Amino acid sequence: MTFARLALAGAVAFALSAPLATTGAQAEQTTLRITLQLPIKSHIGQNLLDFKKDVEARSGGEISVEIYDSAQLYKDSEIPNAVASGAIEMGTASSSRFVGDVPAIDIFYVPFMFNTEDLVRKATAPGSTVRAPLDAAVLETGARVLWWQAYGGSVVLSNGGPIKSPADLKNKKVRVYGKTLGKWIEAAGGAPTLISGSEQYMAYQRGTVDIGMSGASGVRSRRLWDVMDTMTMTNSADTEFVVIINEKFWQGLSEQHRAWISESGLKVEKEVRDAMSSIEQAAVAEAEAAGMTVYYPTDEEIATWSASVQPVVDDYLANSGELGKKVYEGALALRD
Repeated sequence: MTFARLALAGAVAFALSAPLATTGAQAEQTTLRITLQLPIKSHIGQNLLDFKKDVEARSGGEISVEIYDSAQLYKDSEIPNAVASGAIEMGTASSSRFVGDVPAIDIFYVPFMFNTEDLVRKATAPGSTVRAPLDAAVLETGARVLWWQAYGGSVVLSNGGPIKSPADLKNKKVRVYGKTLGKWIEAAGGAPTLISGSEQYMAYQRGTVDIGMSGASGVRSRRLWDVMDTMTMTNSADTEFVVIINEKFWQGLSEQHRAWISESGLKVEKEVRDAMSSIEQAAVAEAEAAGMTVYYPTDEEIATWSASVQPVVDDYLANSGELGKKVYEGALALRD
Protein backbone atom coordinates (compact mmCIF):
# COMPACT_ATOMS: atom_id res chain seq x y z
CA MET A 1 0.00 0.00 0.00
CA THR A 2 1.42 3.41 -0.96
CA PHE A 3 1.98 6.10 1.67
CA ALA A 4 -0.89 8.18 0.24
CA ARG A 5 -3.32 5.27 0.35
CA LEU A 6 -2.12 4.30 3.83
CA ALA A 7 -2.69 7.83 5.06
CA LEU A 8 -6.16 7.96 3.54
CA ALA A 9 -7.05 4.57 5.01
CA GLY A 10 -5.83 5.76 8.40
CA ALA A 11 -7.96 8.88 8.16
CA VAL A 12 -11.02 6.79 7.42
CA ALA A 13 -10.27 4.42 10.30
CA PHE A 14 -9.93 7.42 12.65
CA ALA A 15 -13.25 8.78 11.42
CA LEU A 16 -14.90 5.43 12.06
CA SER A 17 -13.79 5.51 15.68
CA ALA A 18 -15.56 8.81 16.30
CA PRO A 19 -19.19 8.75 17.49
CA LEU A 20 -21.76 9.42 14.78
CA ALA A 21 -23.38 12.81 14.94
CA THR A 22 -27.09 13.35 15.58
CA THR A 23 -29.27 16.18 14.36
CA GLY A 24 -32.81 17.22 15.04
CA ALA A 25 -35.14 15.59 17.54
CA GLN A 26 -33.49 12.27 18.29
CA ALA A 27 -32.69 11.70 14.59
CA GLU A 28 -30.13 8.93 14.33
CA GLN A 29 -27.38 9.41 11.74
CA THR A 30 -25.50 6.58 10.07
CA THR A 31 -22.57 7.02 7.72
CA LEU A 32 -21.60 4.12 5.47
CA ARG A 33 -18.18 4.21 3.85
CA ILE A 34 -17.76 1.74 0.99
CA THR A 35 -14.46 0.72 -0.59
CA LEU A 36 -14.03 -0.89 -4.01
CA GLN A 37 -11.12 -1.45 -6.35
CA LEU A 38 -13.00 -0.75 -9.60
CA PRO A 39 -13.48 2.71 -11.17
CA ILE A 40 -16.70 4.44 -10.20
CA LYS A 41 -17.70 4.44 -13.89
CA SER A 42 -17.77 0.63 -13.89
CA HIS A 43 -21.21 -0.91 -13.53
CA ILE A 44 -20.18 -2.14 -10.07
CA GLY A 45 -19.40 1.44 -9.08
CA GLN A 46 -22.63 2.67 -10.65
CA ASN A 47 -24.55 0.04 -8.70
CA LEU A 48 -23.08 1.44 -5.48
CA LEU A 49 -24.12 4.93 -6.57
CA ASP A 50 -27.65 3.59 -7.11
CA PHE A 51 -27.56 2.15 -3.59
CA LYS A 52 -26.35 5.48 -2.20
CA LYS A 53 -29.17 7.37 -3.93
CA ASP A 54 -31.83 4.88 -2.86
CA VAL A 55 -30.86 4.43 0.78
CA GLU A 56 -30.32 8.15 1.35
CA ALA A 57 -33.77 8.87 -0.12
CA ARG A 58 -35.41 5.94 1.67
CA SER A 59 -34.00 7.08 5.03
CA GLY A 60 -34.75 10.75 4.52
CA GLY A 61 -31.08 11.55 4.92
CA GLU A 62 -30.56 9.62 8.15
CA ILE A 63 -28.18 7.32 6.28
CA SER A 64 -25.39 8.80 4.18
CA VAL A 65 -23.01 6.90 1.92
CA GLU A 66 -19.43 7.71 0.92
CA ILE A 67 -17.78 5.67 -1.85
CA TYR A 68 -14.01 5.24 -2.21
CA ASP A 69 -13.42 3.77 -5.65
CA SER A 70 -10.38 2.74 -7.72
CA ALA A 71 -8.55 1.12 -4.79
CA GLN A 72 -8.05 4.48 -3.06
CA LEU A 73 -8.11 2.74 0.32
CA TYR A 74 -7.72 -0.98 -0.25
CA LYS A 75 -6.87 -3.34 -3.06
CA ASP A 76 -9.37 -6.06 -3.90
CA SER A 77 -7.43 -8.65 -1.90
CA GLU A 78 -7.46 -6.42 1.20
CA ILE A 79 -11.17 -5.62 1.29
CA PRO A 80 -12.62 -8.70 3.05
CA ASN A 81 -10.27 -8.28 6.01
CA ALA A 82 -10.65 -4.50 6.08
CA VAL A 83 -14.41 -4.85 6.49
CA ALA A 84 -14.34 -7.87 8.80
CA SER A 85 -11.85 -6.13 11.10
CA GLY A 86 -13.92 -2.95 11.27
CA ALA A 87 -11.34 -0.74 9.54
CA ILE A 88 -14.17 0.40 7.27
CA GLU A 89 -17.91 -0.26 7.40
CA MET A 90 -18.52 -1.65 3.94
CA GLY A 91 -16.76 -2.92 0.84
CA THR A 92 -17.29 -4.87 -2.33
CA ALA A 93 -14.84 -7.41 -3.71
CA SER A 94 -14.85 -10.27 -6.15
CA SER A 95 -16.03 -13.51 -4.57
CA SER A 96 -12.60 -15.08 -5.14
CA ARG A 97 -11.15 -12.75 -2.50
CA PHE A 98 -13.05 -14.63 0.20
CA VAL A 99 -11.48 -17.99 -0.66
CA GLY A 100 -8.91 -17.81 2.14
CA ASP A 101 -11.68 -18.00 4.74
CA VAL A 102 -14.38 -19.69 2.67
CA PRO A 103 -12.77 -21.99 0.06
CA ALA A 104 -16.19 -23.22 -1.08
CA ILE A 105 -17.07 -19.82 -2.54
CA ASP A 106 -14.80 -20.61 -5.48
CA ILE A 107 -17.59 -22.79 -6.88
CA PHE A 108 -18.28 -19.86 -9.22
CA TYR A 109 -14.83 -20.30 -10.74
CA VAL A 110 -15.14 -24.02 -11.40
CA PRO A 111 -15.09 -23.69 -15.21
CA PHE A 112 -18.44 -24.08 -16.98
CA MET A 113 -20.33 -24.77 -13.74
CA PHE A 114 -22.58 -21.74 -14.30
CA ASN A 115 -22.19 -20.97 -17.99
CA THR A 116 -25.76 -19.85 -18.71
CA GLU A 117 -27.71 -16.87 -17.40
CA ASP A 118 -30.42 -19.17 -16.03
CA LEU A 119 -27.93 -21.15 -13.92
CA VAL A 120 -26.26 -17.98 -12.66
CA ARG A 121 -29.59 -16.50 -11.60
CA LYS A 122 -30.58 -19.66 -9.76
CA ALA A 123 -27.22 -19.94 -7.97
CA THR A 124 -27.01 -16.30 -6.87
CA ALA A 125 -30.64 -15.90 -5.79
CA PRO A 126 -30.93 -15.04 -2.07
CA GLY A 127 -31.53 -18.24 -0.12
CA SER A 128 -30.50 -20.58 -2.96
CA THR A 129 -28.84 -23.94 -2.29
CA VAL A 130 -25.57 -22.38 -3.46
CA ARG A 131 -25.66 -18.86 -2.07
CA ALA A 132 -27.29 -19.36 1.35
CA PRO A 133 -24.54 -21.57 2.83
CA LEU A 134 -21.87 -19.26 1.42
CA ASP A 135 -23.46 -16.14 2.90
CA ALA A 136 -23.59 -17.92 6.27
CA ALA A 137 -19.92 -18.87 6.02
CA VAL A 138 -18.87 -15.30 5.19
CA LEU A 139 -20.79 -14.08 8.24
CA GLU A 140 -18.56 -16.21 10.44
CA THR A 141 -15.57 -14.08 9.35
CA GLY A 142 -17.11 -10.96 10.88
CA ALA A 143 -18.75 -9.51 7.76
CA ARG A 144 -22.38 -9.80 6.65
CA VAL A 145 -23.30 -10.16 2.98
CA LEU A 146 -25.79 -7.47 1.97
CA TRP A 147 -26.07 -8.22 -1.71
CA TRP A 148 -24.30 -9.78 -4.68
CA GLN A 149 -23.29 -7.79 -7.76
CA ALA A 150 -23.31 -9.49 -11.15
CA TYR A 151 -20.05 -8.95 -13.04
CA GLY A 152 -20.62 -11.33 -15.94
CA GLY A 153 -18.93 -14.26 -17.56
CA SER A 154 -15.18 -14.66 -17.78
CA VAL A 155 -13.42 -13.94 -21.06
CA VAL A 156 -9.85 -14.66 -22.17
CA LEU A 157 -7.63 -11.81 -23.37
CA SER A 158 -4.65 -12.16 -25.68
CA ASN A 159 -2.56 -10.49 -28.35
CA GLY A 160 -2.13 -11.75 -31.88
CA GLY A 161 -5.17 -14.02 -32.10
CA PRO A 162 -7.82 -15.88 -30.05
CA ILE A 163 -7.26 -18.63 -27.50
CA LYS A 164 -9.22 -21.49 -29.04
CA SER A 165 -8.31 -24.45 -26.83
CA PRO A 166 -6.47 -25.44 -23.64
CA ALA A 167 -3.46 -26.27 -25.82
CA ASP A 168 -3.09 -22.54 -26.56
CA LEU A 169 -2.37 -21.94 -22.85
CA LYS A 170 0.56 -24.31 -22.63
CA ASN A 171 3.74 -22.65 -21.35
CA LYS A 172 1.95 -19.28 -21.20
CA LYS A 173 1.76 -16.97 -18.19
CA VAL A 174 -1.91 -16.31 -17.51
CA ARG A 175 -3.48 -13.68 -15.29
CA VAL A 176 -6.09 -15.27 -13.02
CA TYR A 177 -8.22 -13.88 -10.20
CA GLY A 178 -8.93 -17.00 -8.21
CA LYS A 179 -7.26 -20.18 -6.97
CA THR A 180 -9.65 -22.48 -8.83
CA LEU A 181 -9.10 -20.68 -12.12
CA GLY A 182 -5.38 -21.09 -11.46
CA LYS A 183 -5.82 -24.84 -11.12
CA TRP A 184 -7.57 -24.88 -14.48
CA ILE A 185 -4.67 -23.07 -16.12
CA GLU A 186 -2.20 -25.47 -14.49
CA ALA A 187 -4.19 -28.46 -15.79
CA ALA A 188 -3.85 -27.00 -19.30
CA GLY A 189 -0.09 -26.60 -18.93
CA GLY A 190 -0.04 -22.85 -18.34
CA ALA A 191 1.45 -20.78 -15.51
CA PRO A 192 -1.24 -18.95 -13.51
CA THR A 193 -0.39 -15.58 -11.98
CA LEU A 194 -2.75 -14.02 -9.43
CA ILE A 195 -3.06 -10.32 -10.23
CA SER A 196 -5.52 -7.86 -8.70
CA GLY A 197 -8.06 -6.31 -11.05
CA SER A 198 -6.67 -2.83 -10.43
CA GLU A 199 -3.18 -4.00 -11.49
CA GLN A 200 -3.97 -6.02 -14.59
CA TYR A 201 -3.63 -3.16 -17.10
CA MET A 202 0.01 -2.67 -16.14
CA ALA A 203 0.57 -6.43 -16.10
CA TYR A 204 -0.58 -6.70 -19.71
CA GLN A 205 1.28 -3.57 -20.75
CA ARG A 206 4.56 -4.73 -19.23
CA GLY A 207 4.24 -8.32 -20.42
CA THR A 208 4.13 -9.69 -16.88
CA VAL A 209 1.65 -12.21 -18.30
CA ASP A 210 0.93 -13.38 -21.84
CA ILE A 211 -2.79 -14.00 -21.48
CA GLY A 212 -5.48 -12.50 -19.27
CA MET A 213 -8.85 -13.31 -17.77
CA SER A 214 -11.49 -10.73 -16.96
CA GLY A 215 -15.15 -9.95 -17.30
CA ALA A 216 -16.18 -8.21 -20.52
CA SER A 217 -17.39 -5.25 -18.48
CA GLY A 218 -13.92 -5.00 -16.93
CA VAL A 219 -12.37 -4.78 -20.38
CA ARG A 220 -14.58 -1.79 -20.99
CA SER A 221 -14.16 0.05 -17.67
CA ARG A 222 -10.37 -0.43 -17.69
CA ARG A 223 -9.87 0.11 -21.45
CA LEU A 224 -7.96 -3.14 -21.69
CA TRP A 225 -8.16 -2.94 -25.47
CA ASP A 226 -5.22 -0.54 -25.22
CA VAL A 227 -2.99 -3.44 -24.11
CA MET A 228 -4.75 -6.57 -25.45
CA ASP A 229 -6.14 -6.93 -28.98
CA THR A 230 -8.29 -10.08 -28.79
CA MET A 231 -11.11 -11.21 -26.52
CA THR A 232 -12.24 -14.86 -26.60
CA MET A 233 -15.79 -15.29 -25.25
CA THR A 234 -15.32 -18.54 -23.32
CA ASN A 235 -17.85 -17.62 -20.60
CA SER A 236 -15.93 -20.17 -18.57
CA ALA A 237 -16.60 -18.76 -15.11
CA ASP A 238 -19.20 -16.55 -13.48
CA THR A 239 -17.64 -13.52 -11.85
CA GLU A 240 -19.54 -12.16 -8.88
CA PHE A 241 -18.82 -9.30 -6.51
CA VAL A 242 -20.05 -9.47 -2.92
CA VAL A 243 -21.05 -6.38 -0.93
CA ILE A 244 -20.34 -6.82 2.77
CA ILE A 245 -20.77 -4.82 5.97
CA ASN A 246 -18.94 -5.22 9.26
CA GLU A 247 -21.15 -7.41 11.46
CA LYS A 248 -20.38 -5.61 14.73
CA PHE A 249 -21.25 -2.29 13.08
CA TRP A 250 -24.42 -3.85 11.63
CA GLN A 251 -25.58 -5.07 15.02
CA GLY A 252 -25.07 -1.58 16.44
CA LEU A 253 -27.52 -0.06 13.96
CA SER A 254 -31.17 0.50 14.75
CA GLU A 255 -33.68 -1.99 13.38
CA GLN A 256 -35.06 0.68 11.07
CA HIS A 257 -31.65 1.54 9.61
CA ARG A 258 -30.90 -2.14 9.03
CA ALA A 259 -34.24 -2.50 7.25
CA TRP A 260 -33.58 0.48 4.98
CA ILE A 261 -30.10 -0.77 4.09
CA SER A 262 -31.36 -4.28 3.37
CA GLU A 263 -34.25 -3.04 1.23
CA SER A 264 -31.99 -0.79 -0.83
CA GLY A 265 -29.42 -3.57 -1.23
CA LEU A 266 -31.97 -6.07 -2.53
CA LYS A 267 -33.37 -3.45 -4.90
CA VAL A 268 -30.04 -2.63 -6.53
CA GLU A 269 -29.02 -6.30 -6.55
CA LYS A 270 -32.02 -7.09 -8.77
CA GLU A 271 -31.33 -4.07 -10.96
CA VAL A 272 -27.73 -5.01 -11.72
CA ARG A 273 -28.63 -8.68 -12.27
CA ASP A 274 -31.38 -7.73 -14.73
CA ALA A 275 -29.07 -5.33 -16.56
CA MET A 276 -26.06 -7.67 -16.81
CA SER A 277 -26.81 -9.06 -20.26
CA SER A 278 -27.14 -5.63 -21.85
CA ILE A 279 -24.08 -4.39 -19.93
CA GLU A 280 -21.98 -7.19 -21.41
CA GLN A 281 -23.34 -6.63 -24.90
CA ALA A 282 -22.52 -2.93 -24.70
CA ALA A 283 -19.02 -3.70 -23.38
CA VAL A 284 -18.30 -6.12 -26.23
CA ALA A 285 -19.60 -3.63 -28.80
CA GLU A 286 -17.39 -0.87 -27.37
CA ALA A 287 -14.37 -3.19 -27.39
CA GLU A 288 -14.97 -4.00 -31.05
CA ALA A 289 -15.41 -0.31 -31.86
CA ALA A 290 -12.05 0.32 -30.18
CA GLY A 291 -10.41 -2.17 -32.55
CA MET A 292 -10.49 -5.32 -30.46
CA THR A 293 -11.15 -8.67 -32.16
CA VAL A 294 -13.94 -10.61 -30.43
CA TYR A 295 -13.92 -14.37 -30.99
CA TYR A 296 -16.79 -16.73 -30.18
CA PRO A 297 -15.68 -20.36 -29.69
CA THR A 298 -17.45 -23.07 -31.68
CA ASP A 299 -19.46 -25.81 -29.96
CA GLU A 300 -16.61 -28.21 -30.64
CA GLU A 301 -14.11 -25.86 -29.02
CA ILE A 302 -16.33 -25.43 -25.95
CA ALA A 303 -16.56 -29.23 -25.68
CA THR A 304 -12.76 -29.40 -25.72
CA TRP A 305 -12.55 -26.74 -23.02
CA SER A 306 -15.16 -28.53 -20.88
CA ALA A 307 -13.27 -31.82 -21.13
CA SER A 308 -10.32 -30.20 -19.35
CA VAL A 309 -12.32 -29.36 -16.23
CA GLN A 310 -12.53 -32.61 -14.22
CA PRO A 311 -9.15 -32.20 -12.48
CA VAL A 312 -10.36 -28.78 -11.30
CA VAL A 313 -13.59 -30.24 -9.91
CA ASP A 314 -11.62 -32.91 -8.06
CA ASP A 315 -9.28 -30.30 -6.59
CA TYR A 316 -12.19 -28.06 -5.55
CA LEU A 317 -13.90 -30.90 -3.70
CA ALA A 318 -10.66 -31.98 -2.06
CA ASN A 319 -9.90 -28.51 -0.70
CA SER A 320 -13.26 -26.97 0.16
CA GLY A 321 -14.41 -29.37 2.88
CA GLU A 322 -17.97 -30.34 3.73
CA LEU A 323 -19.24 -26.91 2.77
CA GLY A 324 -17.72 -27.29 -0.69
CA LYS A 325 -19.39 -30.66 -1.15
CA LYS A 326 -22.72 -29.21 -0.04
CA VAL A 327 -22.44 -26.24 -2.39
CA TYR A 328 -21.31 -28.42 -5.30
CA GLU A 329 -24.26 -30.76 -4.84
CA GLY A 330 -26.53 -27.71 -4.61
CA ALA A 331 -25.10 -26.44 -7.89
CA LEU A 332 -25.70 -29.75 -9.63
CA ALA A 333 -29.28 -29.80 -8.35
CA LEU A 334 -29.93 -26.50 -10.15
CA ARG A 335 -29.38 -28.29 -13.45
CA ASP A 336 -32.25 -30.74 -12.84
